Parts: sequence; C-alpha cells; structure tokens
Amino acid sequence: MVVSEGAGLVAIGAGLAVGLAGVGSAIAEASIGAAAVGAMAEDEKLFGKGLILTVIPETIVIFGLVVAILLWLNMSG
Repeated sequence: MVVSEGAGLVAIGAGLAVGLAGVGSAIAEASIGAAAVGAMAEDEKLFGKGLILTVIPETIVIFGLVVAILLWLNMSG
C-alpha cells in the first residue's frame, strides 16, 4: 500500500485540528466550570446560565472535528 506524502500531511493536520481544539477547550472550560460551580453554590437560580456557559467551550471541539472531517473528505490519494 502506497500512501502519498500529501495524504500523510492532511492526516497530521486533521489530528492537530482536533487535538489543539480539545486542549483549548479544556483550558477554557476549567476556569469557566469552576466559576459556574461557584456561582451556583451561591445562588441556585444560576444553574441554567452556568450550564450554558460551561457548554460553550465544547463547541470549539466540534469546530475542530468539522475541520478534520472536511480535511479527510477532501483528501485525495
């Protein structure tokens, strides 16, 4: 099986897209999650807002996954 050099670079790019997006999301969610839990401990009415603010960084990973899928679909040989 012969794999072209370009396909390998596309695979590395797709991996970097997902990996770096995951690391960025994790860093963002660490501080946001701690702040949201602290706010919810003070006032239970902030649960919905805290949940939404905690979920927002997860969309970054979805964007990275979409980029990786687009790279994979456009990979030729």
